[in-house]
Amino acid sequence: MKPIKHAEKGLALVAGGLFNTIQFFNQFRPNESFTPKWSDKPLLKSWQKSKPPLGFPRTTDSLCPKCVIEARNKILSAPTIDPSTLVNEKVGEIKAQIIKRDGQIWMVKDCPQHGHFEDIMAIDSKFLKHIETMFPGRDIQAHNDEGLHNHGSSSIKFGRGSVLTVDLTNRCNMMCDPCFMDANQVGFVHELSFDEVKDILNKAISIKPRRQMSVQFSGGEPSISPHFIESIRYARKVGYNSVQCATNGIEFAKSKEFCRQAAEAGLRYAYLQFDGIGNDANSHRQVGNLFDVKLRAIDNLHGAGVEIVLVITLVNGINNDQVGSVIRFALDNPKKVAFISFQPVSFTGRDEEITDERRMQQRYTLSHLAHDVKSQVGITEPTRDWFPLSLMGAFADFADLAHGPDAEWGQVSCGCHPNCGVGTAVMIDKETKEMSPVPEFLNIPGLVRDMRRITDAGRGKWTSNMLMGLTLLKHYNPYKAPSQFSLYELFKKFDKSFGLTGRSYGRVDGKRSKQDIEARRADRWNFLFIAGMWFQDLFNYDFRRTEMCIIPYGTQEGEISFCAYNTGIGWRNIIEQMHQNATVAQWYKEHGRHEIFAKGKEVSLNYDAPASLVLNEVDLQRPNKPQMEGPKTAHEEAAMMRKLYQEMVLKQKLGADVEKNTPVQIKGLSRSKKEETANA
Repeated sequence: MKPIKHAEKGLALVAGGLFNTIQFFNQFRPNESFTPKWSDKPLLKSWQKSKPPLGFPRTTDSLCPKCVIEARNKILSAPTIDPSTLVNEKVGEIKAQIIKRDGQIWMVKDCPQHGHFEDIMAIDSKFLKHIETMFPGRDIQAHNDEGLHNHGSSSIKFGRGSVLTVDLTNRCNMMCDPCFMDANQVGFVHELSFDEVKDILNKAISIKPRRQMSVQFSGGEPSISPHFIESIRYARKVGYNSVQCATNGIEFAKSKEFCRQAAEAGLRYAYLQFDGIGNDANSHRQVGNLFDVKLRAIDNLHGAGVEIVLVITLVNGINNDQVGSVIRFALDNPKKVAFISFQPVSFTGRDEEITDERRMQQRYTLSHLAHDVKSQVGITEPTRDWFPLSLMGAFADFADLAHGPDAEWGQVSCGCHPNCGVGTAVMIDKETKEMSPVPEFLNIPGLVRDMRRITDAGRGKWTSNMLMGLTLLKHYNPYKAPSQFSLYELFKKFDKSFGLTGRSYGRVDGKRSKQDIEARRADRWNFLFIAGMWFQDLFNYDFRRTEMCIIPYGTQEGEISFCAYNTGIGWRNIIEQMHQNATVAQWYKEHGRHEIFAKGKEVSLNYDAPASLVLNEVDLQRPNKPQMEGPKTAHEEAAMMRKLYQEMVLKQKLGADVEKNTPVQIKGLSRSKKEETANA
């Protein structure tokens, strides 16, 4: 071990004693909180932050999965769609109990009309208790938002959010199961004009607290929208530092020039759908060479200056074996992968009317994720090293104090409900690939506790920064850190993330250049954040979560919680039908058909240069592939039900080849063929 490590340990001990001495006096007579430019309300002290009901058992407000679908269909079938009942009435709402049962956490609820429903929320009650205990409290209550947050029980009430999602189109060049938005299957096209995009972004910056947040262009597949590039450019123009797109990567894999255009417009992150290592792990997406597409997209985007976030939808029995494979892929490629976002499946869209049997087989929770990281990678302890995403709000609070009352924007603050998202992190040496889990060498609970004490005292910028430096030292264990990692790198990482000293590490605003991108990438250390974000469906819906949503959807009808939009009462279905551009038949007649990759069709990549990414041969072979019995998707479920009906009711017998190739029309919002013909 390097002698410097011993010196750092000694310095950490001295700093701890010094911090405790100063803080003993610093706690008395705290300064009043100031009201920054970006808020009409003052910053909150830790003791002023509110919390939703937590712990087990508890009662919350939920939805009946059957009542909701009936009410939504009634609204959609009316001659004129009027969502006012959703604002003025508690449509489909019932009470739910969140209880502990056999060491697990369950939601149970009863509808007077449709009976009993239950679903698992955590396979490990100790894990969820730990996560809820670490919740720091809600952000400043949303204000100046009356025109944008007016959606009845589904209204967002707290904070500003972290990611403003804007769906540019509901068209997609794939046909995935699961798909929370039911892309390509609803019988009509909903696509924003550029004026509508600008209006959504302009209104978004009127809400207070006016915090920086990522603007994520989504869909469908946003890259096939004709306004994709100019929408990125405009988001940068109005002041957002982080613009990203949620993409399957096909368009980026096909064209380096397209990647360059997106990067020059200001695209900072690609939120890349990535279901596992190898084409077999991606086979459920029904694109023959999808993994090759992902590798090419990563190469092209990184070469253009765009950072990569891998996004993995986890379905139990389908690809839950890929948790370790994806993390190993990121650890093997630290210069190109900056973030991993695991998303346990939400049964909505095409999967909303899933059978109870398949739902219980495929259900995957955040507690599954934490345990799979330990068992498949051998790092982190579920009840020690994982934290609610909202814990980052404590860091934002400190940065807001340090930046002072004259800052134009508040910090990004991740204030979601602790049941929504969790995270942990690994520090990786980009050169040697040596890594250590951050909670092993940095005492996160202790650091956050002391940081909140500094923030509550409310001293000036440099006093607060000095105390922050001391508490970083106090909670740093150099013996557990990577061998080349130092205190200097720790301070630099913190400053780079929150801009406390004013030093430039490369610009991130709309004026950033290629040189700025390279300057930020020159950092030897990759802080690989591993997150789990669990979106709700009708079976585990909790209004205490939607009112704290950090991923609002920007729409023509205001900003709506991610879960209320995609599931819940179904605001997506209603708004898209209200503002549809044309039926699919009309759209194809006027614009032609866009290319769709499905049923094993491969994407032509046009050039053969090998992807410069390290692949684990064992992971490519997928030795521990899960084997689930019965139908695995809504498509297979519908095919099975059709087959049973034809064999048992109609007394017909189908050959396997007929059954395999017969297309299934997903019902729900789809218009009938007669309607499409009449409107074409």
